[in-house]
Amino acid sequence: MTDTTETAASAASAASAAPATPTVTADGSPAGSPARTPRAADRRRKLPYTLVLTGLGALVAVAATFGIAAGSVSIPAGEVWDILLRQVHPALAEPTWPPVRETIVIEVRLPRVVLCAVVGAGLSVAGMALQALVRNPLADPMLLGVSSGASVGAVLVLVFHVTLFGAFSLPLAAFCGALAALVAVYFLARSGGRMTTLRLVLAGVATAEVLSAVTSFLVVTSNDPHKTQSALRWMLGGLAGTTWTMVWIPAGAVLLGTAVLLGVCRPLNLLLAGEEAAAALGLDVHRFRAALFTLVALMIGTIVAVSGQIGFVGLILPHVVRLLVGADHRRALPAAALLGAAFLIAADLAARTLMSPEEIPVGILTALTGGPFFLWLMRRRTR
Repeated sequence: MTDTTETAASAASAASAAPATPTVTADGSPAGSPARTPRAADRRRKLPYTLVLTGLGALVAVAATFGIAAGSVSIPAGEVWDILLRQVHPALAEPTWPPVRETIVIEVRLPRVVLCAVVGAGLSVAGMALQALVRNPLADPMLLGVSSGASVGAVLVLVFHVTLFGAFSLPLAAFCGALAALVAVYFLARSGGRMTTLRLVLAGVATAEVLSAVTSFLVVTSNDPHKTQSALRWMLGGLAGTTWTMVWIPAGAVLLGTAVLLGVCRPLNLLLAGEEAAAALGLDVHRFRAALFTLVALMIGTIVAVSGQIGFVGLILPHVVRLLVGADHRRALPAAALLGAAFLIAADLAARTLMSPEEIPVGILTALTGGPFFLWLMRRRTR
């Protein structure tokens, strides 16, 4: 019998012996299981949490500074901060720079860097939530077919020029595709018995392949070359041509989704002890999963609508965060958001500069980074 079954059995026997409510620790994990609780994992961390958050915040600031400063027109880092401070209040900096540089910083590079931070934070947070919801360290929005489902919805809107909901048509279609893909993978993985790592990965890969084929079919059968070019952007993943109007919808979705996830850290922590134990401690597992799947699909859908398929961010970074701050989601989610923002800003900077003046789709770089990590994690899990 597995650890989770033993935990559930002990919790059930305790409940039948006495009417008292099962004891729960402050972080929402069951008492008496120190080897698996987030609190026990937190005790193993070596760095203070405040220091980790401060370091990650500084990493975001450094990455953003270089992301704004680098380009065909190089701008000194100090001048970048002077331009930004002047936007806050004119008295904070004297305008000693040409006006064209201020336009480059505020209207061209800053929106792209902000969107990189939003997309990276959203993918990292969504990946951490998915890994807790399905209790599988290999869960990832792209691996589970969520990004592919969102891409199908987005490409449908682009190819058939759907404008039924105006500016919200693309994010809404991407959300519906992401939610449908996530639900399909979940039920396929659970069909015929208990969900396992192998079953989840196979269901996700198969669903992603089918949806990628649908996307390719829509692209190659389109007679409009401009629509085809726009659709290819979603398939490769990229943030070129970002404007401020593209930032607000995904930013709102990621902020809202992260806030909701922070509010349900206790149920997420309970799931780490297993479905049976979480149910014995009062969590409606199926209803909670359905609500969180919808939330994650909303986040991924709005992200893919502006960035395309950027894979492995939601797979790699949650594991790095757990090594830094432990598994308690109250600590891990903010750190994951900061690390995801810094990582994607740096990846986008590399995509813009490695083959300048040509630009590499950032999804290619994240795949080159995440692929070997995924293979290492699979090998580690089979030992």
